[in-house]
Amino acid sequence: MYDHTLDKLPSRALLVAVQLPGIEDGALAESLGELRRLAKTLGLEVVGEYTQRRSRFEPATYVGKGKVAELKLLIEGESADTLLVDHEITPSQARNLQKETGAKEVLDRTAVIIEIFHRHARSRAAKAQVEIVRLEYMAPRLREQGEKKDRGRGSGVGRGTGESQMELDRRKLRDRIAELHAELAALAEERSTQRARRSELNRVALVGYTNAGKSTLMRALTGSDVYIADKLFATLDTTVRTLEPPTVPKILVSDTVGFIKQLPHGLVDSFKSTLDEALEASLLVHVVDASDPGFMGQHFVTEEVLSEIGAGAVPRLLVLNKIDRGGDEAALQARFPDALVLSARRPDDVARLYAAIVEFFAKDLIEAELFVAWTRQQLRGEIFAECRVLEERHDEDGTTFRLRAPGPVLDRLRVAAAGGGLPVAVDR
Repeated sequence: MYDHTLDKLPSRALLVAVQLPGIEDGALAESLGELRRLAKTLGLEVVGEYTQRRSRFEPATYVGKGKVAELKLLIEGESADTLLVDHEITPSQARNLQKETGAKEVLDRTAVIIEIFHRHARSRAAKAQVEIVRLEYMAPRLREQGEKKDRGRGSGVGRGTGESQMELDRRKLRDRIAELHAELAALAEERSTQRARRSELNRVALVGYTNAGKSTLMRALTGSDVYIADKLFATLDTTVRTLEPPTVPKILVSDTVGFIKQLPHGLVDSFKSTLDEALEASLLVHVVDASDPGFMGQHFVTEEVLSEIGAGAVPRLLVLNKIDRGGDEAALQARFPDALVLSARRPDDVARLYAAIVEFFAKDLIEAELFVAWTRQQLRGEIFAECRVLEERHDEDGTTFRLRAPGPVLDRLRVAAAGGGLPVAVDR
């Protein structure tokens, strides 16, 4: 039932786009360029592009009837087997295009993005989230196939085996989606518990458009072996690591899923759990690919989604990345005076970003004194792990620490030092 030709994509593709009124040539070229990169991520070879200006999409075939024949010739001439449509189209439009052009497969932009998410999801949560969206995308296509079978049998056949099978498939699909939602609910509770254990730690989230260089920065800032590739949506799962060299208190860095224009709404909803890291962070490092001519549009898309999930008020640090690939560094710095213009591949630049992150969290540290009796010296490990100890003074009753620490940590240690119980364990 769940088999789909997305799993067996051919290798040569043509890009197809309708340019509606109000869409500038530059915007169309940028969108097609993005679709080309999406195709590359799927391993497809793009052998041509086809665009048409229209006042609206053709209801039956997306492009005009006269242009369908041209597409058929292009497919034959380029030995292409797949059409990639730069909009979301209906199941009937996809079926008609496939039938009339001779393409082996017609995929709209939504199908391409869903397939990329499906292939790249690694964690249980990400896989479940993607499968839900994938099945919901397939549901109307099951109806389309069932109606097509009904028409083929003729009206005199009545409610036969084919229709029963379609209903069975739809029920199985609904049941599977319900199972996945239940699995996600259980996983959400686990993640909530894990986040509660990290709640007192300083947290920074890397956010930005897909392929902006977040994973490269993540590796540079934390020394972690995160996956890096020059592809859209190379990573989907949120990765959390400690800033290196480690600070006291420690700072956690998370690398979130990237954003993209026309991201299917189901995927935005399904990945809000991964974007929770952005909501719970004290600082967002918004990474932008400054070498991309359309970087301002990508900046806008990211800010729009962050506002949508309720992270609009979280403090930002704008990072204009990939300056080594092009762009006027001085001009960018003048235009964005509060931004860091850098390359994630230059150690000195990464050091500047590291210092800016540390400085952001240092301003919230409170300097105070904490007295710990000799009978409570088991607190020393927690104190040195979570506070900057500036001085120790010993007397016959115990130790007085002069330290700097976040307010919640200081409050908890004061309660523990006064005999109010051992400190709450913090996941490090």
